[in-house]
Amino acid sequence: MNLGYFSYPMPANEPVLSYAPGSPEKKRLKEVLAELKNTQADIPMYIGAEEVRSGKKVALRPPHETAHTLGHFHAGDASHVTKAIDAALAARESWSNLSWENRANIFLKAADLIATKYRPYMNGTTMLGQSKNAYQAEIDSACELIDFLRFNVHFLSEIYRQQPISAPGIHNRLEFRPLEGFVLAVTPFNFTAIGGNLPTSAAMCGNVVVWKPANTQVYAAQMFMRILKEAGLPDGVINLIYVDGPTIGSVCFSHRDFAGVHFTGSTGVFNNMWETIGKNMHNYKSYPRIVGETGGKDFVLAHKSADPKVLATALLRGAFEYQGQKCSAASRAYIPSNIAEEVKKLLVDGINSFKMGTVEDFTNFINAVIDEKSFDKIKSYIDNAKNDANASVLVGGNCDKTKGYYIQPTVIEAKDPNYVTMCEEIFGPVLTIHVYDAEQFEKALELVDNTSPYALTGSIIAQDRYAVELATNKLRNAAGNFYINDKPTGAVVGQQPFGGARASGTNDKAGSILNLYRWLSARTIKETFNPPVDYGYPFMLEA
Repeated sequence: MNLGYFSYPMPANEPVLSYAPGSPEKKRLKEVLAELKNTQADIPMYIGAEEVRSGKKVALRPPHETAHTLGHFHAGDASHVTKAIDAALAARESWSNLSWENRANIFLKAADLIATKYRPYMNGTTMLGQSKNAYQAEIDSACELIDFLRFNVHFLSEIYRQQPISAPGIHNRLEFRPLEGFVLAVTPFNFTAIGGNLPTSAAMCGNVVVWKPANTQVYAAQMFMRILKEAGLPDGVINLIYVDGPTIGSVCFSHRDFAGVHFTGSTGVFNNMWETIGKNMHNYKSYPRIVGETGGKDFVLAHKSADPKVLATALLRGAFEYQGQKCSAASRAYIPSNIAEEVKKLLVDGINSFKMGTVEDFTNFINAVIDEKSFDKIKSYIDNAKNDANASVLVGGNCDKTKGYYIQPTVIEAKDPNYVTMCEEIFGPVLTIHVYDAEQFEKALELVDNTSPYALTGSIIAQDRYAVELATNKLRNAAGNFYINDKPTGAVVGQQPFGGARASGTNDKAGSILNLYRWLSARTIKETFNPPVDYGYPFMLEA
C-alpha cells in the first residue's frame, strides 16, 4: 500500500577526504590498516541466509607484499552457483513486492554506513587487497560507491515518476517491474565501486542477483556485503559467491530463469558471454538484458596549441594513477612535433620523481600491479619494446616481483603509429607516445579514430577552440567519455556518466538514469471508466 509519494532529491557528491598530515581520517585509516594486517580473515560465500564455507581455501595476499597473508576465502563450485540461483529465486517475490521506500532506504543506509564508521574499512580492504594508495581508494571505495548508492536511488525515483498521459474517460499508468528471473553480476578487480554498483543497481530495481567478483577483489567485496547485511538487505537478494568464470557461465547461462548479466571485464570474455547467451535463447523465459563495460585503449591527442605542462600532467596522472589499471587510463598519446621535446622531458622528470612501494607508506604515488599474470603480461610488452627498432623506452621499464608485483611507470615512444602498444590494451603502467607533424592535425585525428577497436575514453588538449571543436566532432564515435583539456580518467557519478561503445561495451552509462532502465521491464495499464457495450462505431450508420 502506498500512502504517499516520497521524495529522493538529487544528492550532492560525497566529499573526498584529504588524508592530510594530522587529519583524523589519516590517523584512523592507518589504525585500520594495522588492524586488518594483524587479522587473518576467514571469508565465506553469502548464499541466502547462510555463510557458506566450502573448505577450499584460497589465500589473499597484498600485491605489493606477497609474503603477507590477509586471510583466505572459501572457493565455490557449480553446486554453489545453483544454490545461489535457488536462493535468489526464493527471495524474488518478497523482494519485488517490497515497497519502494523500504528498498531505497536499505541502500541509503548502506551509503551512510560507508560514509561513517565503515569508510576506513572499505578503503583499507581496497588498499591492501588491490594495492591502491589512500587517495585512489578514497575516490573509489568510499566516494564513488557512496555516490552510486545515493544517486541510483534518486534516478530510480525519477523513473517511477514518469507516467503516460490519459484521455477523457481513461486513466493510463506505467509500472516498472523487475526482470522475470535473476541477474548475474560479474565484477572486476580494479574498482571496488564497480563491484558494489553492478549488483546493487539491479537489486535496487527489485531484481535478485548472483554476484561473482574477481578473486583479486574478494577482500573488499565481502566487506561491502557485510555492510549491505547490516543495512537490512534481506537474505537471498544478493548472493556473493567465489567461482571461476567458466563455471558460473555454464550454470547461469543455461538456466531458464536467467534474466540478465551486468558485466565489467575483458572484451573477449564479454563476447563469449554474448555468443553463449545467443545460442541458449531457446532456453530462456524472456530475452536477457546484456550490459557490459569492457576494454579500452584510451587516447590523449594534443594540438600544436597545447600547453606542454597541462599535457604532461594529464599524461602523468591519466596513465599512471593506480598503475594504469583503470579502464579509462591514458594508454596512447599523440604529441605534435612543436612541443614534443618539452613534453618528453616533463614526462621523464615526472616519472623519475615518482615514489613506488607499499600502500601503507602514504608518500608512495605508485604501488603494485594486481597479480603475477598481469605482471608477466605487462613486462613482456616492455621487453619487446626494448628490442624493437620501431620503438624505444623513453623512461622507466624496470620490473621486479621479488617482494611484490612492481612495474616502474614506463613511456614507450613509437615511431610507427600502429606499433603494437599503440593498438593493444595492456592494462598497466605503460604509456605509448607517437610524435606527429604539428601541421598534420587532421591526419592525427584519423589515426586516433581508426587505430583501436575500442571507444571508451579520450582527451583533446588544445588552446585553439577551432581545434577543440574539430576534434570533438571528428572523434564523436571514438570515445563514450570525452575530455577537453583534462586527463581521460576520473568520471564522477552524476557528473560524467561512464561507458563507451565499439569494443568497449554497450555504453549503458553507469552512474546515470540510463543504466537503471536496463534492469526494469515496463507494464502499461489502461483503465476505461465507461466501457462500451456495443461493438458498432458511428461511421457504420447511414443518415
